[in-house]
Amino acid sequence: MNTLTQIDMDAAQLSTYMTELGVNARKSAKALRLATPEIKTEALHAMADEIRKAEAGILDANAQDMAAARAKGLTGAMLDRLELTKARISGIAEGIEQIAALPDPVGSIDTEWTQPNGLKFSKVRVPIGVIGMIYESRPNVTADAGALCVKSGNACILRGGSESVKSSTAIHAALKRGLKTASLPETAIQMIATTDRAAVGHLLGGMDGSVDLIIPRGGKNLIARVQTDARVPVLAHLEGLCHSYVHASADIEKAKALILNAKLRRTGVCGSTETLLIDRAVAKTFLPEIAQDLIAQGCELRADAQACKILPTAILATENDFRTEHLAAILNIKIVEDIDGAIDHIAEFGSGHTDCIISEDADATARFFRDVDSAIVMHNASTQFADGGEFGFGAEIGIATGRLHARGPVGAQHLTTYKYCVDGTGQVRP
Repeated sequence: MNTLTQIDMDAAQLSTYMTELGVNARKSAKALRLATPEIKTEALHAMADEIRKAEAGILDANAQDMAAARAKGLTGAMLDRLELTKARISGIAEGIEQIAALPDPVGSIDTEWTQPNGLKFSKVRVPIGVIGMIYESRPNVTADAGALCVKSGNACILRGGSESVKSSTAIHAALKRGLKTASLPETAIQMIATTDRAAVGHLLGGMDGSVDLIIPRGGKNLIARVQTDARVPVLAHLEGLCHSYVHASADIEKAKALILNAKLRRTGVCGSTETLLIDRAVAKTFLPEIAQDLIAQGCELRADAQACKILPTAILATENDFRTEHLAAILNIKIVEDIDGAIDHIAEFGSGHTDCIISEDADATARFFRDVDSAIVMHNASTQFADGGEFGFGAEIGIATGRLHARGPVGAQHLTTYKYCVDGTGQVRP
């Protein structure tokens, strides 16, 4: 029954099907946990090779998804997330190879020590087990999640968005062929073969103890449902309400280049800057120059009342604008009195994702790093570097914005937990 064709099932059939996925995942998790680093590396290289071989089929599948998405009226940002090109497929394969080249996290020792009684303690990395991944409109996540789970010794059950079903199916088929080449179970990476939303309910329920962790990656509604309904731990990837703050000490040319890239390189990614904060001391000088470059590239500006006096063509921003992840060529602008105002604004309106200070003042930068409580805090860098690949993780399964277990880009190492190994020589406790 577990063939990846989009099948219709009644409630009883769906329950049986999801139970089967869970049983297969748990069995595969054991095989992966015991797999050597060499076998996992072989599988990852084979997966990358199969992605390249399947390029034409993946592009054809993606073209069908894109046509359907345009017919449904999906936004430009959603279409950008969905679209695959030859370059993006090559990037998917390269990302898998980068993951393969990383040190194997399983079995690595975080720390070790010896107690006065001679007992030797070590904290050793181990796989989590079975990871359920729910994501929307990003077919590349199929490969990222599958590869990262293999590297970290976890089985995974994937639930992609209906918009990307054909693309994700084609990618998943390539990943399975790679697993088979390395003699690993093909059920180590499974995709839910129905778009029925009831399947998500089964996944969130833990599938009779088969699922150890849920990772959602998508919009507010998806995250809210997962956090409300999940009966297993959740590693949430929230929206990217990212800020770039131009401090009074900023270099204007550097600031212009950074803001332009942070907003417009790809507007549909979660690391795209949504709000520009700028010190009052330099607003009259800097804002017109920054705005000119943004407008020239088709960016809509929504500014607070003070900024609108400097930029009369800007739209007056509402409070809701500052709370919105636009994922489009729209930039909020707010003038702040100083760094205190910037930090306060980020604390109130940010999502804890990625925030940047553009500054030539070391004290101001140190203050920003200390006081801004986001998963990623940057200095003089585009917020679009909020990406696991750019961090050297090969890829990411998401940007975790919570504070427990993992935070920031979640790579292979972050998909492990740990156990304590205690080595004695016959000690008994008095």
